[in-house]
Amino acid sequence: MLKKIFISSLVVGISLLNAQNITKNECEKLGNEFIYAGGECINYKKYSGEQKDKLNIVVHGTWDEGTNVLGRYAPFAENLSFETDVPTIAVALPGYSKSSLNNLKSIGSKTEKNLVYKKEYLSFLSSLITAFKSKYNAKTITYIGHSAGCSIGATLLGKYPSLINNLLCAGGKYDIHKSTNEKDLISAIDVIDNVDKNSKIALVYGTKDTISKPEVTKEFYKIAKEKGLNVKLIEVKDAVHLDLDMTQPSVNAIIELDE
Repeated sequence: MLKKIFISSLVVGISLLNAQNITKNECEKLGNEFIYAGGECINYKKYSGEQKDKLNIVVHGTWDEGTNVLGRYAPFAENLSFETDVPTIAVALPGYSKSSLNNLKSIGSKTEKNLVYKKEYLSFLSSLITAFKSKYNAKTITYIGHSAGCSIGATLLGKYPSLINNLLCAGGKYDIHKSTNEKDLISAIDVIDNVDKNSKIALVYGTKDTISKPEVTKEFYKIAKEKGLNVKLIEVKDAVHLDLDMTQPSVNAIIELDE
């Protein structure tokens, strides 16, 4: 989870699009920065790269509902497209930027907790990634997730083993059962035995991260290594939780994953 901070250029009121039930037909009329998947109309930004059979997908963490996350993540995606020469997408999850709230609540909801560990949200994000793969004819997907975006990406890797090829996971949680007794939740630890051993994984932690503490990532790394997974542990010295995915060690790891 991200700490509540005030950045006037990012925090906006929930748009009319968020408040409406946007149909697939209506979504398609909104233009090239929208895609309909999993019952939601999703706002995104895409930047080109020469490696047309590959796709980087950047997924943000938890912000206050209505935040214009693309204002922060689109420049990051653009930079990654230059650094890797791979087409790169920054996604606004439901309830952020101009993405809809048709069926799901936002991961920043005040009433819905642990949404990214629920089957319906996993199913939605699986549908979204599948839609991007189809639209852009991508054979290799590198998923770049921060915080809650990292947590759900790590779970997707085991829940849908053929969906994602590479994973950069920064500041996530991998065992939700350690922090709640809520039933019917799924996290990475529950599906780790299903992860394709050909998948490349980079787990990033910041030494000064107090939200996802270093030992959380180190412990999951040890388990993944013991399972025989192709996993690397990336330490970012003096890094806090915010923007951990945008640090130079993280970018270097993404470049290596794409190679």
